[in-house]
Amino acid sequence: MAQGYLQVDVFSAANHFPIPNATVSVSRSETPEDMIEKLMTNSSGQTENVLLEAPPEELSLRPESERPYAEYTLHVTAPGYEPLTITGTEVLAGTTAIQPAGLDPIGPAGNGTEERTGGERDEEKIVIPEHTLYGTYPPKIAESEIKPVGESGEIVLSRVVIPQTVVVHDGAPTNGSAANYYVAYRDYIKNVASSEIYATWPQPAIIANVLAIMSFTLNRVYTEWYRNQGYDFTITSSTAYDHKWVYGRNIYESISVVVDDIFDNYLSRPGVKQPILTQYCDGRKVACPGWMTQWGSCDLGERGYSPIEILRYFYGDDLYINTAEQISGIPSSWPGVNLSVGNSGDKVKQLQEQLDTIAGIYTAIPRIQADGIYGPATARAVEAFQSIFGLPVTGVADFATWYKISHIFVGVTRIAELS
Repeated sequence: MAQGYLQVDVFSAANHFPIPNATVSVSRSETPEDMIEKLMTNSSGQTENVLLEAPPEELSLRPESERPYAEYTLHVTAPGYEPLTITGTEVLAGTTAIQPAGLDPIGPAGNGTEERTGGERDEEKIVIPEHTLYGTYPPKIAESEIKPVGESGEIVLSRVVIPQTVVVHDGAPTNGSAANYYVAYRDYIKNVASSEIYATWPQPAIIANVLAIMSFTLNRVYTEWYRNQGYDFTITSSTAYDHKWVYGRNIYESISVVVDDIFDNYLSRPGVKQPILTQYCDGRKVACPGWMTQWGSCDLGERGYSPIEILRYFYGDDLYINTAEQISGIPSSWPGVNLSVGNSGDKVKQLQEQLDTIAGIYTAIPRIQADGIYGPATARAVEAFQSIFGLPVTGVADFATWYKISHIFVGVTRIAELS
């Protein structure tokens, strides 16, 4: 057997703040009664990265019949919170799986950053189903990749905007009993990509698939596809209509880093304003001429194709990568250049103010003065932030770091305002 890594992030479902000193018991899902690891969370609500057995990596690089990942069961407890059991956490060889674990406070619960409407919320047990490349799911029902703008000719949105959240209907569109979840856009993309491709794939293949998932999602946002049909959600978790999204599933570090780097991108064609509805299939159990096949993208990535070359191989040479004009829910946009030691000005001061606010909750981040000067103390705070939130630890505030700080800052201050 090979090995992969697992990290568990434990937080309060009421306000998404980290829970230190939580206990996480780890067992194989096949033998849940036999604990193999017992972990504790640090001040950031995170366990150490623990090595666990996983099938050989090559199984996830070819469409084999054998399951290419190991499944683990986690039992999470913390004083003042209801216990939580997660079954089916997927660990792949040579990669880091990150399992979120939101615990309900004992007593009245608040609303977290990922909220559910409809039906009863059950935080006591989460069961993660089989990965879409291994299990059997309904194939995508074909649609036009470019949507009509309506009989009136009115454009739904004037420009492409990255939403702060999407509303995910956890079932087919017509399933009225399915719950709706409010999910941060980037978290949604990471969840879908972790559900639909393997994190062991070559990075160009991961990037190509993430771009396809984001463009498809932004087409649903831009055209308000479901809302124009009278529904109150953005997208569904049904593979027949949209993408597979799984409440509570683990994501992967390699996928998370890619999403944070390119989350404002989508795919375009000349003369078409809306993001392209980039549909795809696995290419093994289901054939889809004219669409990308996931296994085909992995093969091309291994053969040295770049992300745009992979996408154009399947969707045509007139496909190109575009950047959204606006990102919703952020205090201030990225300055356009990396900030590092020696920089100064208003953007540095904004960064420092946001980081220091976050440090009030994530105490492993050193407190800093917002003096507008990017010195060694600011670099150390940025490094600590990057380490906690799964970014390359450089001490440099690049695009991904700037927007991750903005995202966490908004979450922290939003909860403070509600309290």
